[in-house]
Amino acid sequence: MAEPINVHYSASGKSFTAVAINTAAKAGEWIKSKLGAYTSLNQKASPGDLVTEIDKGSEKLIKNLIMTHFPEHSFLGEEGVEPGPLASAEALESVKGADYLWIVDPIDGTTNFVHGFPFFSVSIALAFKGEVIVGVVYDPSRDELFVAEKGKGAYLRGKPMHTSTEATLSESLLATGFPIDPVKALPLNMKGLQAVLPKVRNIRNGGSAALHLAYVAAGRMSGFWEINLNAWDLAAGSLLVQEAGGQITDTVGTPYHLGVRNVAATNGRIHDELLQVLKEAGAAEYEE
Repeated sequence: MAEPINVHYSASGKSFTAVAINTAAKAGEWIKSKLGAYTSLNQKASPGDLVTEIDKGSEKLIKNLIMTHFPEHSFLGEEGVEPGPLASAEALESVKGADYLWIVDPIDGTTNFVHGFPFFSVSIALAFKGEVIVGVVYDPSRDELFVAEKGKGAYLRGKPMHTSTEATLSESLLATGFPIDPVKALPLNMKGLQAVLPKVRNIRNGGSAALHLAYVAAGRMSGFWEINLNAWDLAAGSLLVQEAGGQITDTVGTPYHLGVRNVAATNGRIHDELLQVLKEAGAAEYEE
């Protein structure tokens, strides 16, 4: 694994990006070593919203490593927040005044991890005054490290990443997810799926929003959308997409910020067309 060139975000000589890369790699390798070896499995908000002691152990490892280097920084991790959109919003609100905020999903794709399905990732982002400046997504199953720095581009295995060139939905391979909220979010996303699917080449659901965003950045997918995600699902991937030349907004077209929960990320070329299809299907507006 190679760091991107021109790493420049640093404090006291310590590179934020290097710390994020090293931390994600260490957590990812530890997670991979625990495949099939978890001992506790608990359900959070729904049967599809799982947590193991590996999630918690990964978050503890990540937090300890980051705080060793930057003890004055703030930290927002999935496992430190109660399930549900209200708790997520309150957690984000509680740290919004922080100058430097690390936003972490210790295992994005826990259900995949539990079943041994090799599509899960470690997602680590650093925001400065509310704007993401470093984003790292690491896929331990493939040993793929996706890295972005604000204004410095996005990289995979140290080589520049760029979004795909498809200009229409009909040429596009998209990704989405199946939200854990069965009452509002899931039916809304399914409505979007039903509207978008006939208009595209095909749609995938790998089960890790962070990796879906990384794949959009890498040009492997033309776009991704999903309803009712959290800051830790999106923060790192949002910068990957932007720095690879893509576009990321909420599903009604508002530019991405840390509070976005309903996301649309594309190569930029198909963005308006995707948003229009979701709007016409009544699948873009979601209320808590």
